Amino acid sequence: MSTHTTVTGNLTRDPEIRYTRDGQASVLLGIAVNRRWQDRETHEWEEATSFFDVVCWRELAEHAAMSLTKGMRIMVSGRLEQRSWETELGERRTKVEIVAEDIGPSLRFATAEVHKQERAGRAEGDDPALEDETARGAAAASAPAAVSVSAATASGA
Repeated sequence: MSTHTTVTGNLTRDPEIRYTRDGQASVLLGIAVNRRWQDRETHEWEEATSFFDVVCWRELAEHAAMSLTKGMRIMVSGRLEQRSWETELGERRTKVEIVAEDIGPSLRFATAEVHKQERAGRAEGDDPALEDETARGAAAASAPAAVSVSAATASGA
């Protein structure tokens, strides 16, 4: 059974970065996914909104915290994960979250500018294995990036 999913929606709150005891960055995002359709019988437009919690880890969490703000339209690709816990009153709770593997801005109503980030602990040109142009291009393509997003103007929408 595949639990991979991709959703597009609006952030319901600003990302808040936290760190585990061993220094791993994590961010919890809320995303609202709207769905709109026309009823076949009444021809009235119907709407429904689903809310999802998204968990980001490590560099993705740090980049999300630096790049995203409430209201932004984003695309999240990741896996569904269910976790369970017990409340202080002894009640059993279960929650399904999306553990993000990748996040990007939706370009449907906005433009974006991507800025690559240097990997921690390594300056550009320090790796002798990157002397070959092919290896250098592959490493640049896999380097993390920060994104700034601008909403489209009313005339451009």
